[in-house]
Amino acid sequence: MAGKAVVIVGTQWGDEGKGKITDYFAEKADIVVRFQGGNNAGHTVVVGKKKFKFHLLPSGGPHRKIIVIGNGVVVDPKVLLEEIKMMQDEGFDVDLKLSSTAHVIMPYHIALDGMEEAIKGKFKAGTTMRGIGPAYSDKAARFGIRVWDLLDKAILAEKLEKVVPFKQKLLESLGSTKKTDLQSIVDEYFQLGQNLRKYIVDTPEIINNYLDEGKSVLFEGAQGTLLGIDEGMYPYGTSSNACALGVSAGASVAPTRITAIFGVTKAYTSRVGEGPFPTELSGDIANKIREQGHEYGTTTGRPRRVGWLDAVATRYTRRINNLDGIIVTLLDALSDINPVKICTSYLLDGKKLGYWPIQAEILAKVQPQYIELPGWKQRSDQEWLEIARQQNLEALPKEVQSYLAKMEELLAVKLSAVSIGADREATILLRNIF
Repeated sequence: MAGKAVVIVGTQWGDEGKGKITDYFAEKADIVVRFQGGNNAGHTVVVGKKKFKFHLLPSGGPHRKIIVIGNGVVVDPKVLLEEIKMMQDEGFDVDLKLSSTAHVIMPYHIALDGMEEAIKGKFKAGTTMRGIGPAYSDKAARFGIRVWDLLDKAILAEKLEKVVPFKQKLLESLGSTKKTDLQSIVDEYFQLGQNLRKYIVDTPEIINNYLDEGKSVLFEGAQGTLLGIDEGMYPYGTSSNACALGVSAGASVAPTRITAIFGVTKAYTSRVGEGPFPTELSGDIANKIREQGHEYGTTTGRPRRVGWLDAVATRYTRRINNLDGIIVTLLDALSDINPVKICTSYLLDGKKLGYWPIQAEILAKVQPQYIELPGWKQRSDQEWLEIARQQNLEALPKEVQSYLAKMEELLAVKLSAVSIGADREATILLRNIF
């Protein structure tokens, strides 16, 4: 009997609360797979009284599940080893399967990241400076170093002998005066490979075998669909496919093996970095949402831009992901704001626009059109938790129920779960995803 392959993706510009949601469902999965991105994305996993902040490891580790880093991920081996050690120091065994064909973030990628960003001017994406984009560039240009290369010092040296001098010249042309020492990179990264050796496998075989054996596999997306390199707002995004389409390429699993796809949707909208943001707020309301929602980047610590829920953008991501359901998070962060608003359409040059234009230049010109709904009063964390424990939408304040009903109507997709607090138990499950 074939297993279940369930995908969780973000429907906005990332930071939708996927970490908590994936953590919640990871307990019910056999395997959790990361399929794209790098350590530019962060998520928090809470198990008991222990809190883990991961940038590379999938969410299932603290639940003692098998965790997989797929071939579509770009890996900083130093960061990965730090996260493994963090778990081991807390008494957890790490059952990690690291793809032998995942690409490696090298020191020159990190050096290039900031320098390339600087010359882009107004088209800069607001990168985290972790080397993600340059690593994906090298992957496409076939200059990349893969995890497997780290295990053979002769092969690693042979490849870097071609790449490092080229990167040195490129860095110098951009104004760098720092010299790159080839031998020190070979020595360091070969040793990093030895430290990771026991985790390195051919993950396509592993994942597909698990599905053949009837296992439940949870695919964990990073960032959000609107940041995707092809499906998102280019160039103001990331360097990988951050939607469900990325699973097939990034984990080597056929699209027909996917059982269900769920989108995590924040009750409002936020983003980090540059680019047009039609529903962006400023002033007191923005500050209130930012503080109540703790809207500061896990990776960068930067305050996030915040705005009202954009149903136009989220309808777009619902369609291209073909979502089976949405999981709404951070409803509690909209407390004590009255009224609350949802963008239902745009105006462009005086004409109504009901769809999301994929060109940044057009999106920058639209005017959001809103509906208003009554807000709700703040509850304490404990009060929200008590509501969630009833596992019934009718236990929510009437205003929250109305807001969720309007979201379902505007997005044309059913609710699968609702999150009303940071605690993993502050979640109302409306359907089992496995």
